[in-house]
Amino acid sequence: MMTTARSYCPISLTLDMLGDRWSLLLLRDMMFAGKRHFREFLQSAEGISTNILAERLARLVACGILTRADDPGHKQKAIYSLTAAGINLLPLLVQLGAWGARHCTADDGLAAMAQQLAEGGPQLWAQMQGELARVHGVDGDW
Repeated sequence: MMTTARSYCPISLTLDMLGDRWSLLLLRDMMFAGKRHFREFLQSAEGISTNILAERLARLVACGILTRADDPGHKQKAIYSLTAAGINLLPLLVQLGAWGARHCTADDGLAAMAQQLAEGGPQLWAQMQGELARVHGVDGDW
């Protein structure tokens, strides 16, 4: 994580935290595939390396987008959870998916799902954020 900002533009500040493809894909996997453990992230189709995965997870924790805790079900595993700030990124990821479905050659099934999520609008997103908050133990009104 950067210690000094390049500028105080909100877009620049957000990109300082999330401006690489791996961070957004990790958030995608947490929000839409329910992944929460290191090994689960490694199984994603994009094939992230272990060192990059460890660095990105640590950065997302340092930025306050994720938390890391010992997994009560397995002492040698950590479990990652979204924070309220992380859950608030859901509409952004939905819009990125909708843009990709419209402007890129995407898998037909995934493109259709992205379009459905976008068309569901803020009401659907709030429902999804509420479910993520419940699963990840975050208090909040979405």
